[in-house]
Amino acid sequence: MIEGELLKCCKRLKLSRNIVDNCHFIQNERFQEDLLELFKMEIAGREKAKREKLIKSAGFYTMKHYSDFIYDEVQVPSSITTEYLKNTQFIDETKNLIMYGNVGTGKTHLSIALGIEACKRGLTVGFYRTASLVNLLSESKKSGKINKLLTTLKNLDLLICDEWGYVPLDKEAAQLLFQVVSDRYENGSIIITTNLEFSRWVGIFYDEQMTAALIDRLVHHSYLLMFTGPSNRIRDSLMRTGEDHFSPPKTGEKYLQL
Repeated sequence: MIEGELLKCCKRLKLSRNIVDNCHFIQNERFQEDLLELFKMEIAGREKAKREKLIKSAGFYTMKHYSDFIYDEVQVPSSITTEYLKNTQFIDETKNLIMYGNVGTGKTHLSIALGIEACKRGLTVGFYRTASLVNLLSESKKSGKINKLLTTLKNLDLLICDEWGYVPLDKEAAQLLFQVVSDRYENGSIIITTNLEFSRWVGIFYDEQMTAALIDRLVHHSYLLMFTGPSNRIRDSLMRTGEDHFSPPKTGEKYLQL
């Protein structure tokens, strides 16, 4: 029993099984038990270090945790559950998440929280404000490093594009962002947070055919989460100043036009 566990630990730690075989020559009844405990501590330490490295390299500009998120004002598709999201099963199934709603309604919070949950599972995540990602793509194109960056983005288990559509794109930037989405189509999951319905995306890309092709690739394997509440930042600010009422600003159409 203990020997089998030791062998599993050796495999995970990439150690020779000779360590287990040589245990029989040690004149100590508790040696195997102590060695197994030591191996388990080493495995736990390596896993913790790996999680921390993945979270650091993901590029989150702030830490948001899933336990702090409340779904009271989020419409989740009936075909999935909040547990499905927490377990990041959508990544295993190469599904995308499109989070749509007004500014300050928790889209970024949930996207970061899910990204951190993915890192805890040992998955690679890249978090970008979309405008920053576009700038990075443009700079890489100018410096001749675009292929390396595109490969890096393609190989991520999860790519998060926050604040999608906040800044209009020029033709080259739009084409590069389209390339990123195309490369990940059916190869890796994407989370997009946006306050623009699909019908207004053409105002970002300025090309109806490319916009239609982009939406087609994103929507084909996506779940749409609707954030229907008022801005949390404004609400929290009013609470601090003692206001007891809040009327959300009018922001045009409430739902995405699919």
